[in-house]
Amino acid sequence: MEPNVRTPRARPILDMNAYDAAGAAAGPAGSLLARRQANIGAASVLFYREPIEMVSARGCWMEAADGRRYLDFYNNVPSVGHAHPHVVEAIARQVSVLNIHTRYLNRWTEDYLDRLKATLPAALSNVVLTCTGSEANDLAMRIATEATGGQGFVVTEAAYHGNTLAVTGISPSALKRGALPTTVETVPAPGSAAYGNDVAGGFRAAVEGAVQRLAGRGVAPAALICDSIFSSDGVFADPPGFLAPAAQAIRAAGGLFIADEVQPGFARTGAAFWGFARHAVTPDIVTMGKPMANGYPMGGVAASPDLVARFCETVGYFNTFGGNPVAAAAGLAVLDVMEAEGLQENARVVGVHVLDRLRALSAQDPRITGVRGAGLFIGVDLCRPGDPGQPDPELTTTVINGLRDRCVLIGAAGRYGHTLKVRPPLCLTREEGDLFVDALADTLASQPPA
Repeated sequence: MEPNVRTPRARPILDMNAYDAAGAAAGPAGSLLARRQANIGAASVLFYREPIEMVSARGCWMEAADGRRYLDFYNNVPSVGHAHPHVVEAIARQVSVLNIHTRYLNRWTEDYLDRLKATLPAALSNVVLTCTGSEANDLAMRIATEATGGQGFVVTEAAYHGNTLAVTGISPSALKRGALPTTVETVPAPGSAAYGNDVAGGFRAAVEGAVQRLAGRGVAPAALICDSIFSSDGVFADPPGFLAPAAQAIRAAGGLFIADEVQPGFARTGAAFWGFARHAVTPDIVTMGKPMANGYPMGGVAASPDLVARFCETVGYFNTFGGNPVAAAAGLAVLDVMEAEGLQENARVVGVHVLDRLRALSAQDPRITGVRGAGLFIGVDLCRPGDPGQPDPELTTTVINGLRDRCVLIGAAGRYGHTLKVRPPLCLTREEGDLFVDALADTLASQPPA
């Protein structure tokens, strides 16, 4: 091996672009940062070498306490834009009228579910609402286990599906040490480096191999669970259709296919409302979360009535805050805005523009070794010049902080933390997309290759 070539090290997702509390001073006693560290301790997770105090946001822009305005190119939670007036008004109106749990009937929750179900395959006609995507994935795992009798789960090598005990167990990128449970097997993300030119066939074979390894330990499969755009693995979206053979493989082995739509769902791909629709496959279970209510806590699980009934015969399920009228009002307002403002089409059109500009930039800078995505969900790989086999997470961290200095906010993804994760609100304009690409070009130019 060449002296300057480093062996890539897998990085936990929470370590990417994280503030180093142990290696930095917390600031003067009584400062906001010092109070944060004292209040939350080791569980405090902040972005950037110098964390930012935010005071307001609107559209794709966030304003800090020092008056600087930042272009948000990372946050998919406010999917229709920060503080969208229609969503704000809907939440304020509903909370002033009624907010209860769902053991009482209320029309707002049923109105929302009817609207949401109209976007889903007809077979998935039961939707159980939760408060978070983590809760949704936890419930999906329980439903799959009850339906199949299996305990095994197949996930990708850098998957992240949430933070309950069960869901952390299927989230390799959440682990800082230790090993996954023996009921979990991993497969490489569907990138060309792993499967060459046959992504569909290679990914299916990998899933079949994972099922065989589980069987060797006496574990039957419950489900394959994955993002329909592989998010924490490094944003892998293509080719369209590659997920269908893997879904067939897990079903042939007696398991279910769970599509985690927490990140790719709700029009982000531009081509469809749901990421799985790009693959011409109907999942057995769909989970959702982050963008549903534009920042108001909301999640959900969609499945067939048979799957839900079988689960409830044994365990049952109730969520005190899941599906409350305020969340439903926020969710309805989000669907209203997506339709009225044509945000799915905007994601497609502006996403193509940003992709084109990023690919043009990659032709000028050999450190950009990969640009891919769908709609407004894009990954940009940064590696040693011209060598995709040598990820450069240190450069990625430097670029992210350099973009911050240029008032653009972005995050990282990928097994090695070397992928810029482009995931702005769906209301992004072409001009705002240009601001990002120009800032990225300027940041890279300020860091000449070693």
